[in-house]
Order: sequence, then structure tokens, then C-alpha cells
Amino acid sequence: MSTPYSEPAQNIGYYPPLPSRAQSQSQPQSQAQAPTQPAQDASTSAQPPSRQATEEARKDRTLAEFLLMLDEYEPLIPSEVTDYYLQRVGFDCEDVRLKRLLSLAAQKFVSDIAADAYQHARIRANAAGGRARASQSGPAAARDKTKTTLVMEDLSAALTEYGITSRKPEFYM
Repeated sequence: MSTPYSEPAQNIGYYPPLPSRAQSQSQPQSQAQAPTQPAQDASTSAQPPSRQATEEARKDRTLAEFLLMLDEYEPLIPSEVTDYYLQRVGFDCEDVRLKRLLSLAAQKFVSDIAADAYQHARIRANAAGGRARASQSGPAAARDKTKTTLVMEDLSAALTEYGITSRKPEFYM
């Protein structure tokens, strides 16, 4: 069996080895033969792989290609920050690609929340600003159309969609 990684230490643990062509073609043949069927001659035994086997082989190749792309990709969240939080929750892993994958997932999560908060801010600005902007004219009105201010209410609404409750901290004087 061959794996997409050159170092043997990378093949251990999280990533299954890629199936070879001989194995992927032999699995469907052995599954397709029922015990009640008589033995088939050599001309019909070379059947193409089943749909399920080809789909699994395609997924394995896609996963291997994605993991190879992670070797070159550096996420926006620094690896030290990812290592700190993974260590803090008790996740111990030496595989850099898995840490990058988790960092990439966290980056996407944060960017989705920011995009949702921005949409809430735009909706709030259009709802409240429609009446206020009608009285303005000139460069101030043009600047207000392009400027969006994110407030805590927008962020709270976006976080609520993901099941996270947030509140403003208490203000003491």
C-alpha cells in the first residue's frame, strides 16, 4: 500500500493509506460473488469496480490531495495560538496538518460569524438609516452609505444563530 506522504512518521495515526488499484478492483469482485452462484469464467470475472468502491477511492484521493495542500497552507490563526488552546483542552497531537486543519476550521467559524454580524449591521443601518438619510444630502450621505459600524447587538445576534449567548459586561462607575 502506498500513502501520499514521504516520511513514515506521517503515515501513522490519523490518515488511512490510499487503496491501491488492485485492492479497489478486487474488493467489489469479492462482494459481488454470492455463495450460491457457480464459479464464473475468466472473461466475466474482470468486472469494473462498483459505484460504492469508486466513490470511496475518489474520496480517499480527494482527502489525500487536501492534506497535501495543508502542508503548504499557513492559516491566519498562528500555530502557537492553536497549540495553546488545543493544549488547554487536553488535545495532544504532533501532526501539524491536523493542527492546521483545526486552525482552518476555527478561521472559517470566525469569518462566518463576522460575515453574519456584518449582515445584521447592514440590515440595522438600512432599517434605521432610511429615514435619517432622506434628510441628508451631499458628501456626508455618500460616506454614510459606505460606512458600516459593527456594534455589540449585531455581534450578539450573529452569535445567537450559532448557539452562543453573549452579553455586554456590567459597567461600574
